[in-house]
Order: sequence, then structure tokens, then C-alpha cells
Amino acid sequence: MTPAVIVVDMLCDNIHGAHAGPARDAALAVVPAINRILDAAHERRWPVIFACDSFLPDDFIFHGRMKPHALRGTPGADPIPELHRAPDDTVLPKRRFSAFFKTDLGQTLRLLAVDTVLVAGISTHFCVLATALDAVANDFQTVLVEDACAAARPEWHAATLATYRNNVLRPLLRVQPVATVLEDAGPFSPPT
Repeated sequence: MTPAVIVVDMLCDNIHGAHAGPARDAALAVVPAINRILDAAHERRWPVIFACDSFLPDDFIFHGRMKPHALRGTPGADPIPELHRAPDDTVLPKRRFSAFFKTDLGQTLRLLAVDTVLVAGISTHFCVLATALDAVANDFQTVLVEDACAAARPEWHAATLATYRNNVLRPLLRVQPVATVLEDAGPFSPPT
């Protein structure tokens, strides 16, 4: 396994800003698990990508009930400071739920010889899941890191994980805790 870690939408506006809602406490509760996987990723030289909402002020996504937040170029679109970031981590702006949708993420991961993505962040049933499913659609083995992602309601998080825990795509798409992920994954050295 040659993994990369994708941390989805752990943003200042989502967790500390005016847009912070019911997912705030759940997101803060998984910070230690995300940091555990980030620390291991940095130690093992795995690529780390912070996939961050980066909307325009009149973005289509705001024409429903969602209020403007995580506007491109504002501090609200940055990852929260509680996360253990390294200078060579990538911050990937995204305009929609999936980190793969209309971004160069797939191409970047292939350049780094990655074959597996470990997905963490918020919200399990929306952006985390969209990223995980698109990772499989882009031919990457994928792990939903169950204790490193969260949703506004625990039942939404649990239902999403239960749906995919024993899915037909297993082992291409699996649900695992941080401890298992770290046991299963080996060291990573980028291609020379």
C-alpha cells in the first residue's frame, strides 16, 4: 500500500466561524484521531492533502439553504490551526463536495505513485463520502477512516459507515479505524 491522507473540510469557517453548526463539536472531537494519522503520515513521508471548500461569493451551492462560507481567499477557507500541518502538505481548494471533482487531485496522486487514499474530516455523509467514492471511481483503493471523520449527528456518521463497512467494493473501499490503518500501511518514499 502506498497511501496518501486526504483531510476534508476541517476549515475555520466550518468549525470556528459563523457557519459552524452542529458539526462543530463532532469535528473538534475527531481532531486527535486526525492528528494521529497526520503525525504518522509526516513521519512515514506520505502525501497529505487538505481538501478545502473554496467557494465564490455567489456560488451555485449557496442558492439553496446553505449560507455563504469558506469564501476563496479568506481565512475561513483555511484548515483549522488545531491540525498538525507540515510545510509540504498540500492545500487543495475545491468548489464542490468531492476533492476529486474538477481538481487535479487524481493526477497529483498518480505522480506520487499513490494507490490508496485515507479519507478523514467532515461531514462523513457528504464531502467525506463523495471524496471516498470518487477516489474509487478514479481507481484508488480507499479507506474511510471511521474515527477520524464526523457528521453533525452521530446517527448520520454511523449510518454512512454501516452502509459501506461490508460493501460490494470491499477491499477497494473499506471502513477502518486509525489504529488498523496505521498497522496495515507501510512506509512511503516518493518516486525519485
